[in-house]
Amino acid sequence: MTNTNKDEKVLTEHNIPLSASEMGTLWSQYINDSLAVCVMKYFKSICEDKEILPLIENSLSIAENDIKIITEIFTKENHPIPIGFTDEDVNVNAPRLFSDIFILMYIQKLEIIAMASIGVAIGVSARSDVSNFFRNLLTSVSELHDKSRKVMLSKGVYVRSAQIPSPDKVDFIDKQSFLFDFLGSHKRPLTAIEITHLFINIQTNAMGKAMMMAFAQVCKNEDIRHFFVEGKGISNKHIKKFGSILTNEDIPAPISWDSHVTDSTVSPFSDKLMMFHTTTLIAVGIGNYGTAAGTCQRMDLSATYTRLSAEIALYAEDGANIMIKHAYLEEPPKATDHKALFKKKK
Repeated sequence: MTNTNKDEKVLTEHNIPLSASEMGTLWSQYINDSLAVCVMKYFKSICEDKEILPLIENSLSIAENDIKIITEIFTKENHPIPIGFTDEDVNVNAPRLFSDIFILMYIQKLEIIAMASIGVAIGVSARSDVSNFFRNLLTSVSELHDKSRKVMLSKGVYVRSAQIPSPDKVDFIDKQSFLFDFLGSHKRPLTAIEITHLFINIQTNAMGKAMMMAFAQVCKNEDIRHFFVEGKGISNKHIKKFGSILTNEDIPAPISWDSHVTDSTVSPFSDKLMMFHTTTLIAVGIGNYGTAAGTCQRMDLSATYTRLSAEIALYAEDGANIMIKHAYLEEPPKATDHKALFKKKK
């Protein structure tokens, strides 16, 4: 018997409970999958493109299977099953709010986000059943991403990042101004890594802007509508900022997604779902900015990412307060408050 099999046998015999990390990643995956089921059911009802429809069905199947497996794990652990999102949060009979091309691009971008979060989940999973679940999920999600990428390429809607010339030799940085050039009139050209993060952050903001524009059209509560309108403005400002950095160096910036939103005012989703979806994308954006700030080597870019991160962090706080106000925010599993228990006994 191999060491791996022995480890799996020990885990089974001693019924090792879920760690906080395993519990948290499974809980988050359940919530996100329940949202995906609602979104994909609506997309399936409005999609007319025969190449895109199988991608929607694939995404829906993955999410439903995830929910089934996580429910089984939580049931064995006597862990309460999250509420997440249900059929009450989606109206599949609502008119078209997004184009089929939007759906295609949305699936491709969401799978990129999912692959990153699943990679973290794999890294913190010790139990074999949890690790196997996330490893299998990563395979399914990466395959769906590849399928959506190929459809986008075939339809001519895949937006590639800019091309730059290949270097003719390996070189080493020998000037401090490579990093610090806040005041210089001539900044060095962007590196391929810096271009990559600018490209990713423009595209993420473009998707977020289009979604918040659509959500603002159809939501019911006025404070939530105001939140979406404000978010649309923030996204637009960040797109312009990142785009200007690229265009100032004669590098093309990605295009807007705005034209893929219709003029419908009938909501396919509950305000709760739209708020959660938006705040989730905000969290992704903050993570993207942090990664970009940590990897780019021009300090003016790092400063820009840090400043913009602070702005969207405040916006995220506004979103959390709105969700708490409307009782939309489901509480994740948390540690025991021993201090409170001690005070209660006294």
